[in-house]
Amino acid sequence: MEIHQIQGYIQSIYFAVYDDKVLLLDGCCRADIKRIERFITQELNRPIEQLRAVVVSHMHPDHAGAANALKKRFGCKIISGFAEGEWYSGIDGWLMYMSDILLTLWVANRLKKKKKLIWYSRKLNADHLLKNNDVIPGFEDWQIIETQGHTDRDISLFHVPTRKVYVADLAVKVRGKFIPPFPVFYPNRYRKSLERVEQLRPSSVMLAHGGEVTVSHQEYLNLVSLAPTVPATHWRATKAKLKKLFT
Repeated sequence: MEIHQIQGYIQSIYFAVYDDKVLLLDGCCRADIKRIERFITQELNRPIEQLRAVVVSHMHPDHAGAANALKKRFGCKIISGFAEGEWYSGIDGWLMYMSDILLTLWVANRLKKKKKLIWYSRKLNADHLLKNNDVIPGFEDWQIIETQGHTDRDISLFHVPTRKVYVADLAVKVRGKFIPPFPVFYPNRYRKSLERVEQLRPSSVMLAHGGEVTVSHQEYLNLVSLAPTVPATHWRATKAKLKKLFT
């Protein structure tokens, strides 16, 4: 198994490449579909059918946006974490979905990327919903690690033989420093997730926003200290801005 990393629309894309199969470690943006196909067929020189599975770490646009389309076009399986219900269900879910789409486009603009189509279904057509310590079917050297906090269904992927771990948005690297993501809906779960990853003693940590890194004990402690103690969500951020505007 070899890890290959390429740049996606606003996030890093990671592939676990084997002699006869490929695992996509996260669901990317809808705008990344052609980039994914081109990498596998042209740069790896593999038939696209070797893309056997795509993992969705959580439902945000840059982690789930391409998954359903990849399954429909190429027949790969979708793997995700188990959680009750749909993340974007109901009116509140729709509003949150729209906010996340706009946030993704804002980040793309900050990165000087052209506007692209990133709309995707709010519902995931998953084949396997896995829990903590489950292994990925067909890729049994990869273990699911529940790392909730950013949302209620975040998962990380631990490659047991090499001790590499992909943590999606558990942390973000900005200007050389690690910070918590936004939003953090479940602060207590988030802290436990940081502890869970550190206890793995990973050889390296793959971030969706920051590349492949190593994280020291002090940096884990710093992340814990920066983590919110109450939910840091879209609605709370909006209320805080409105309060400043009218006071």
